[in-house]
Amino acid sequence: MDAIDRKILIELQKDAAISVAELANRVGLSQTPCWKRVQRLEEDGVILKRVALVSPEKIGLGLTVFVSIETGDHSMEWLTQFANFVAAQPEVMEVYRMAGDIDYVLRVTVADMSAYDGFYKRLISGAQLKNVTSRFAMERIKAETSYPIAP
Repeated sequence: MDAIDRKILIELQKDAAISVAELANRVGLSQTPCWKRVQRLEEDGVILKRVALVSPEKIGLGLTVFVSIETGDHSMEWLTQFANFVAAQPEVMEVYRMAGDIDYVLRVTVADMSAYDGFYKRLISGAQLKNVTSRFAMERIKAETSYPIAP
């Protein structure tokens, strides 16, 4: 990946709906080479997908919960079952396998406490867990989707 590829990524992270003509202009290329670079970045898995960012509050999903999970089972079979289970839950926005005193962290977005309670009940019935701790976000101070890329 060269400096132009990095510039393309910086611009697309700002606005994925930018036209190829404008993107090419901003990175100093003509349209065809610029578009070919974007396609290559997608094929190489550098660009995973292009999406619209939505305000969760504006669509009725105002409660964010960080769920810490400890498990007593660290087998590959359990991990596969757990990964499949959480992947199927639409409320789960992110899942991380952790090092340290907790095994997994989930970022869950729901409408309210009642909706979270429903999710929690499905979680504890859908996977064998040792401990589940829920932390409720009071305010989102920063939410960034762009990775810092040196040009």
